[in-house]
Amino acid sequence: MNVLLVYAHPEPQSLNGSIRDFMVDRFVRAGHVVEVSDLYAMRWKANLDAEDFPQRDATQPFRASADSKRAFAEGAQTADVAAEQQKLRRADLVIFQFPLWWFSMPAIMKGWFDRVYAYGFAYGVGEHSEKRWGERYGEGVFKGKRAMLVVTTGGWAEHYSERGINGPIDDLLFPIQHGALFYPGFDVLPPFVVYKSSAMDATRHNETLGALAERLDNAMQAAPIAYRSQNRGDYLIPALTLKPGLSADRIGFALHRSEEKSQILPVEVSEEDESKQKMRA
Repeated sequence: MNVLLVYAHPEPQSLNGSIRDFMVDRFVRAGHVVEVSDLYAMRWKANLDAEDFPQRDATQPFRASADSKRAFAEGAQTADVAAEQQKLRRADLVIFQFPLWWFSMPAIMKGWFDRVYAYGFAYGVGEHSEKRWGERYGEGVFKGKRAMLVVTTGGWAEHYSERGINGPIDDLLFPIQHGALFYPGFDVLPPFVVYKSSAMDATRHNETLGALAERLDNAMQAAPIAYRSQNRGDYLIPALTLKPGLSADRIGFALHRSEEKSQILPVEVSEEDESKQKMRA
């Protein structure tokens, strides 16, 4: 199996750093091929702008989609973007690891999506008609591949529960999992979320890695999140609204799952001993 780990954390000696190293070692020991895109170490350019398309007509206004489409079709993308696209093509499983900063991924990882997901590569593909509206949401270039988020957050699991002050973690991650991963065709696995990341003692750290190991070992067999596919009859086309009667008992993002959403349980399995050594997120 080929694994791509897209990693965003600026400090190697952190909880995220230890999780990254553990995942790489786990996969390698199991005989898998692992590639790591360490975005901070790579000094990844986060902003999508005209510099990404040096062969564009500089006398014309910059248009992100149009310039991206032309560069991808003509093989005129920058080398860093083309390299990441090749990594995605090789991968069977893609893991995106990051700390939850201001209820989303770090800006450098968002910039990875902005630049790597070129028009014609990750979006803007397929037939657009009265019967189909492109190959997306369950179809697309990444169909047959799997993706998973590994996320750390300082808040408690209760803070991210259905009635928690921060809102449900399912909802906070929906734009990433449904929008950035399911949209271009990935089968999206439930995320691995580490809560109370700033209160991590050695015992709980080992327990967390043990739980993560089980998730990694079963990544290609585990059931993905049951998002509804766009072109398989659940949505009216071209309106792209859910057909009447489907998910009638639900509201919000849960409408777009074809079964009751499962609760994402906290990874922590013991209370932290605050007198022990802490590890930063």
